[in-house]
Amino acid sequence: MNTKSDSTMLRLAAAIAPLLGAAALGVPAALSASSVGPETADTAVVTYRNGAAMRRALRAYPAQIVRRLPDVRSVEVRPADPARFSAGVVRLRGIASVETPEPRFSAAEPGLTAMYSAGVPYQWQYTATRAGTVPDAVLRAAASVKIAVIDTGADVTAPDLAAKKPETHNVFTDGSDVRDYQGHGTFVASIAAGSVMNNEGIAGFGGDSQLLVIQSGRTGGSFTDVDEADAIVYAVNHGAKVINLSIGGTETSAVEQKALEYAAQHEVLVVAAAGNEFEEGNPVEYPAALLQPVGSNGRGGFGLAVGATTKTGTRASFSNTGSWISLAAPGESVFGAVSSYSKARNWPRYPLPGSARGLYGYSSGTSFAAPQVAGAAALVWAANPTLTRDQVAWILKRSASGDGRWTKGLGYGVLDVGRAVATAQNGGEIVPPARAYSSLRLVGSLRRQAKRTRVRVRARLRSQLSAISPAGRRVSLQVRRNGKWHRIARSGTKAGGRALLQARLQPGRYVLRVKFAGVPELAEAASGRFVIRVRR
Repeated sequence: MNTKSDSTMLRLAAAIAPLLGAAALGVPAALSASSVGPETADTAVVTYRNGAAMRRALRAYPAQIVRRLPDVRSVEVRPADPARFSAGVVRLRGIASVETPEPRFSAAEPGLTAMYSAGVPYQWQYTATRAGTVPDAVLRAAASVKIAVIDTGADVTAPDLAAKKPETHNVFTDGSDVRDYQGHGTFVASIAAGSVMNNEGIAGFGGDSQLLVIQSGRTGGSFTDVDEADAIVYAVNHGAKVINLSIGGTETSAVEQKALEYAAQHEVLVVAAAGNEFEEGNPVEYPAALLQPVGSNGRGGFGLAVGATTKTGTRASFSNTGSWISLAAPGESVFGAVSSYSKARNWPRYPLPGSARGLYGYSSGTSFAAPQVAGAAALVWAANPTLTRDQVAWILKRSASGDGRWTKGLGYGVLDVGRAVATAQNGGEIVPPARAYSSLRLVGSLRRQAKRTRVRVRARLRSQLSAISPAGRRVSLQVRRNGKWHRIARSGTKAGGRALLQARLQPGRYVLRVKFAGVPELAEAASGRFVIRVRR
């Protein structure tokens, strides 16, 4: 048995980010040697009016140059005696100021920056739907849009909800106490409209949108159609533009229908979960099937019915299917805020690195896919306030990963927040999907087993856009026969795009490669060829 490869590490460079040298950036070449060294408190930043003044200052008060910023006429230096340097240089002609560097702290949300495995953030659903590509101006403009979350209430002391100072209403008491002992509503509200600016916890999908929490579910999590209708009417009358209903049942009623019609008459977009009973008979569920009617195949309706997907973008096994599904969003093991009033056995807590306050955890269900779409709807409206309710719904559907194609499992596909917002800014004209280039590399090895030899190939898929993850993608091991490639093994990529593929081969010569077929948001890629010989 012999092994031969075109290269130990074979790569297909589908796209190469240009590497710019110092000269290309307009930085003096001499800077590179003096730019090393950690940032410390013993440096000073000198802002000067002209280069001659700076040169005179350094002759009079020698100091090591740490960094030059010629575009703003500043230089960071490390003097032997910082106090003497500052006192002397600031008096010189042509020197505007001498200051010490001021500390700055990250304004990132820990749920987006902390990784629970290589390349995969805790709040992976935010990355998977490209919500992080929405311009800051749109996130801020969402403050004009109010999202109502009708659920079991919410723990408004949770950091991401407290930062929003939400309006609250309890349909049972007609008061403002909406303490969430069940936990469902807190999780939903944090995903739909949790703060994106408080440097704590997770980032909600709705940017700076206003939040209205309406408690219409009882402590045990149960709802009635009357409770739901009461809450819908209250939300409409109190200015909600988007309503999230992560509730469902197999029967509907006149009061539910009338409440939803009332919302429609007032141009309010209602988003509902499609339900989690696929493996229990896949029933039609309401109110989702009132918003996207049975038989519509995703067309028309006056709201959105949302299914759930896995990290790979495929339908979650529990997510209902049918002609009444509008689109889908991540719903398997999504990350959100946990109510401090809930029981830990029902809502396990997971520590979030970088967070000092609040409780967080994972949960699954179409209940948690729907609020992602509700938050995205607020951003679409923020991007283009002239849109009608039906136009917002259609943009969300048409910009999803199906690119206009509908299926009964995922509707129009997986939510793409970035593309939906860009389409709204483009006057409703659908923009092309953002697509990352990718590359594959592999290392092969052989192991002999009885009369056949097992080939094991380790591959790694890379994405050129950080917002588009290479994890959870299908890659195949292919063999070249009669001028064509044939699949002999398939595997899914793990964190960081890594995959292990295995196949058993009889004696002979083989030309192999690893192939990623591509998806709407990530371009296809293939590794170089891997040639092996298997002998008897």
